[in-house]
Amino acid sequence: MNAHTLPRPRTEVIAAVRARLAERLGARVTVSQAVLDQHSHGEGLPAVGVPDLVVFPETNEEVAFVLALCNEHRVPVTPFGAGSSLEGQLAALAGGVSLDMTRLDKILEVTPDSLDCRVQAGVTREALNAHVRDTGLFFPVDPGANASIGGMAATRASGTNAVRYGTMRENILGLTVVTPDGRIVRTGSRARKSSAGLDLTHLYVGSEGTLGVITEIQLKLYGQPETIVAAVCQFASLEAAVAAVVTALQSNLKMARIELLDEVQMRAAIRYSKLDYMETPTLFLEFHGTPNGVREEVEMMQAITADHGGGAFQFAERPEDRTRLWKARHNSYQAVMALEPGKANMGTDACVPISALPACLLETKADIVASGVTAPIVGHVGDGNFHLGILFDPKDAQETERAEALAFRTARRAIAMGGTCSGEHGVGLHKIVHMETEHGEGVALMKAVKTALDPRGIMNPGKIYPSSN
Repeated sequence: MNAHTLPRPRTEVIAAVRARLAERLGARVTVSQAVLDQHSHGEGLPAVGVPDLVVFPETNEEVAFVLALCNEHRVPVTPFGAGSSLEGQLAALAGGVSLDMTRLDKILEVTPDSLDCRVQAGVTREALNAHVRDTGLFFPVDPGANASIGGMAATRASGTNAVRYGTMRENILGLTVVTPDGRIVRTGSRARKSSAGLDLTHLYVGSEGTLGVITEIQLKLYGQPETIVAAVCQFASLEAAVAAVVTALQSNLKMARIELLDEVQMRAAIRYSKLDYMETPTLFLEFHGTPNGVREEVEMMQAITADHGGGAFQFAERPEDRTRLWKARHNSYQAVMALEPGKANMGTDACVPISALPACLLETKADIVASGVTAPIVGHVGDGNFHLGILFDPKDAQETERAEALAFRTARRAIAMGGTCSGEHGVGLHKIVHMETEHGEGVALMKAVKTALDPRGIMNPGKIYPSSN
């Protein structure tokens, strides 16, 4: 047995742990089958791993109690946030405890003068922005789903605004983490930089609950832009749209959002969200800044897109128009599902250097056509990240195999071009197969860190790290 695999606990062990937990947390420990099923998976492809218990802590100390008890009895613990992760991170593969963090939902401190705040892990992105709106500030990381801040930190999430504001990695100053043996540790500080010791904060960011449980997050905040302008520009070809993006980035334009939808994704979005656009490759753009600065950037981007055969900009300046536009973009998953009702969606993402983006996207597009499955492309192309929604019939073995093969080739193509198998979904269960190809000997170091911090292997076993052979 090692820190990467763990057997399912015996019934008598679960019973003993349940009794101890109930003494401390009462009704916030449940074995309701409906609740267990809800906590057996996230979104995306099913990766069902039903826990034995679901526990709802409300304080750091309660989380510490749960972990110390589970560590003592070698009971697996799978942290659970909003349930929106896509790569099987939430499946309790070895049973045990699903640790639901949604009741740690307090905004602990907002300091407008320092442009920062501290929140508990269960606070959602939308709740935080509603809370700080009157201060003139906002938190920019927007993965689409109303994810919890703790889950976003654990998966190193990003989203549509990352091209300007960065990912969770760039926007976290510090954490409170509970270790597997029940210690409460505070990492980082409120300072914008530090050279004091190892960077423990960013060791936990992206660790997907395999090293400990994130309970509090110190975040950067930003001033709300004086002017926001959104625009849509359509192209005759995917190649032209991607070329315009690369030129814009090389011209140092500081756009807040650059989203690409291919013609298949546009067809889905037009039907689902009742949009008045053509079914051609399309860029969704957003500009933030002063009125003059935004005007200059819009004019420069219009010139760039015109050089690449783009059509006239269709603008959305009123808040309600921008909201409708970005809601249509964020509803991409639902729109894809509506394209071929009854089919499953094998969502996957990859990320490459900007210089490799045209070749990677065009090769992927050709691969989709050759595979014979429907797989719309949508991407945060401003930072080289794109997604496929691969539709397939899970009852059709051949179609399932073609879908899996397409997802596999997409990841390996990105890695071969100097990129990664995942820009923002994380590894979870589904992308473990790519870890050694992408990281080589680095995987051994990751396993060493896992073993050092979680020697009994209770934290989210079966995720991220390839099994030792």
